[in-house]
Amino acid sequence: MNKPLRRISIFCGLLILALLIRDNWIQYVQADALQTNTHNRRVSIERYANPRGDIIVDGKAITGSKESSSSDFKYKRTYKNGAMWAPVTGYASQAFGATQLESIEDGILTGNDDRLFFRKTLDMVTGKEQQGGNVVTTLNAAAQKAAYDGLARQNGKGAVVALDPSTGKILALASYPSYDPSSFAGNSLGTDTKAWNKLQKKNNPADPMLNRALRETYPPGSTFKVVTAAAALENGLYKSADEKTRSPLPWTMPGTTTQLKNEGSIPCKDATMRTALQYSCNTVFGKVGADLGNDKMLAEAKKFGFDSEQFTPVRSNASVFSDDMNPSQTALSSIGQYNTAATPLQMAMVASAVANDGKLMKPYMVDTLQSSNADPVAKTDPEELSRPLSPSNAQILQGMMETVVEKGTGTNARISGATVGGKTGTAQHGVANSANPYAWFISYAKMPDGSSPVAVAVVIEDENANRDDISGGGLAAPIAKNVMEAVIKSKK
Repeated sequence: MNKPLRRISIFCGLLILALLIRDNWIQYVQADALQTNTHNRRVSIERYANPRGDIIVDGKAITGSKESSSSDFKYKRTYKNGAMWAPVTGYASQAFGATQLESIEDGILTGNDDRLFFRKTLDMVTGKEQQGGNVVTTLNAAAQKAAYDGLARQNGKGAVVALDPSTGKILALASYPSYDPSSFAGNSLGTDTKAWNKLQKKNNPADPMLNRALRETYPPGSTFKVVTAAAALENGLYKSADEKTRSPLPWTMPGTTTQLKNEGSIPCKDATMRTALQYSCNTVFGKVGADLGNDKMLAEAKKFGFDSEQFTPVRSNASVFSDDMNPSQTALSSIGQYNTAATPLQMAMVASAVANDGKLMKPYMVDTLQSSNADPVAKTDPEELSRPLSPSNAQILQGMMETVVEKGTGTNARISGATVGGKTGTAQHGVANSANPYAWFISYAKMPDGSSPVAVAVVIEDENANRDDISGGGLAAPIAKNVMEAVIKSKK
């Protein structure tokens, strides 16, 4: 070979080598970046090329897919009772992406998850179109309906969470106001974009897309007194429900000249813990918090899940109980005020741990992941999260909460044939407590055989209600009752 040809051959060889290096760089090094690039429509086209798998409740699909003619995306998502289930499903939109279960389990629902490799391979061999798998939830349809309908009747804002105390299964997760994910599931600049814009907070102050059950933290008010009572028992400050507390009336908060007030003329002076919870005595539980101190109160709150995000697998905001507080701040925090804040999920976890004899189970809403032919791919096993109370102290606290429902502020939650324990709360908020308070109720139901199938937390925020008409027992307890009854009936 002469010299010019040899040079040309070497040059061509170098070009081929450069192409191979570039090809491998694109296919392997840049693969993830290209796949997630917002300008790469091939990924989205593939995602919507086939019907998505379904999200399942009580054996029935609450989602679906239908052919779309508005773009190059073949199928778009549909929802049954979309507004009721939106806090569970989230949305899958051709234009606006996906959230919550639709996003977290996207690989299963589209059929692209590596755990579906065998199924995908079999479909390729048989020439069958790729199909998505299913997400089987822990939700109870009757409980969810009772929760959502109860919130809708109030016509304000609020949320409900119901748990199975023995497993941590989420039975209901409702938020109001809500939205229908079907309304913007497509890619139309007209219909879908307009529907999306109407739901944004800047255009809709009610913020219907906010998942209030998981992503909103509220002052828990007097429902937090259950945590304070648990701290008193666990730290040996008081050893029984009927031991008199050292609670003067009036009581001035430490380091201040400010007296902590009770609501009305109620028997709080040196009241027993049972009486104090029955009448919701601020002075008793505020003093318990101050006597125990910030460190012990914080340690107990953390055992219930405070100061940690929860993943259900949808993320829930961390509830807040602060450290480095002085005694008067600790006193206010111990009655659910100052800067204590909790999600409805968190307060359902509090009631659940008490009902489950002191054992707190990790909350979860996905029971099983399935392939397209319903073969199980993964299953969630119940997992213990912590032990906020000993069994004996939990049973003492159960007795106190049951007194609240039998003859205290929670009588609206009584259920025939079941023993109900609960705690009301009316949480102040706004500058100088100027805004309408939040109405809370947490509870559990216990059956004659000793089992406890459900624990519930309800919060109502009604800006239009008469301030004097707002109470946990009046607004929230009836909703909790209906949810608990729905779960009990479904077990029969």
